Amino acid sequence: MSTSAGKINLLGLTQTEMEAFFESLGEKRFRAGQIMKWIHHFGVDDFDAMSNLGKALREKLKATAEIRGPEIVSQDISTDGTRKWVVRVASGSCVETVYIPQGGRGTLCVSSQAGCALDCSFCSTGKQGFNSDLTSAEIIGQVWIANKSFGSVPAKVDRAITNVVMMGMGEPLLNFDNVVAAMNLMMDDLGYGISKRKVTLSTSGVAPMIDRLGEVTDVSLALSLHAPNDALRSQLVPINKKYPLSVVLEACRRYIAGLGEKRHLTVEYTLLKDVNDQPEHALEMIALLKDFPCKINLIPFNPFPFSGYERPSNNAIRRFQDLLYKAGHNVTVRTTRGEDIDAACGQLVGQVADRTRRSERYIAVRQLSDDAEEPLAANRS
Repeated sequence: MSTSAGKINLLGLTQTEMEAFFESLGEKRFRAGQIMKWIHHFGVDDFDAMSNLGKALREKLKATAEIRGPEIVSQDISTDGTRKWVVRVASGSCVETVYIPQGGRGTLCVSSQAGCALDCSFCSTGKQGFNSDLTSAEIIGQVWIANKSFGSVPAKVDRAITNVVMMGMGEPLLNFDNVVAAMNLMMDDLGYGISKRKVTLSTSGVAPMIDRLGEVTDVSLALSLHAPNDALRSQLVPINKKYPLSVVLEACRRYIAGLGEKRHLTVEYTLLKDVNDQPEHALEMIALLKDFPCKINLIPFNPFPFSGYERPSNNAIRRFQDLLYKAGHNVTVRTTRGEDIDAACGQLVGQVADRTRRSERYIAVRQLSDDAEEPLAANRS
């Protein structure tokens, strides 16, 4: 529970926690449902506006609690309808949330940490270093902010947010308890009432936590694969050195099997020109995922400064997709959305008060590159 001046922030409380809070005030448990509807269904953060609560209870709540979401720093809207919010959290860092409309679906991409400790080489978030885990209120607060901006009520059929993906800044499984609490609120009918199939957690492969996840929830699971063999994946996704592909895929297989339904794993694969986009990589991937219930989502690399990587050609992307498709895989290519506002996959950076000093090293590399460019520019002139 995040607090301010000794007050409990009710925004991130699950139904069980909210009921316990009201019991601690000497109130009936049903009050939890009333206030959760005000908070999550109607976006209300003023106790005086909660008309079905008596004045005495409202005064008691004002003295002991608050409803406080992250501070909105900015909001940008892309030409394709994608929206990006930059929000400030209690640590002082800023994180980013992205809404992607497509057809009749509206997907909200939510951050779980300020920065990321995993340092995947092709992801701009990792270059910002790491500051802190987000609280459950700061995670669900991103959904709350987006939902309020659309004026939508979760109970309505035509709500704007139909899907939530934990694919923003950070590794969700390294902030396990807060992420699980927030996802429970997303699925709770007193929260946002989103189907478990439409809430997806994406992980880089923290194998033990995948097993733990299966003990407490049944949301959809996505694996950030990005390479078909351990040697290459360890270069792109360093956590692979600790949890190699065989270990991670077995954990994913156990998770999917435990759902007991016709569910599948989503495999995310960022295509990097001349790095992991060759036919031999596709063939390795086919062998790796043989007989695995999965859907493959190919993500053409979205450039950011000094990444060292490039987006493959359209022909290379189609060739890779065709090889997987002909092998019997369900494979799609993710459409790049929000690139004009730096909201595309892999481009989220926020403003992170880095505790790892990784951002300093990245800035130093950029400075060396700039210094090298100066004499070249002088010679050209």
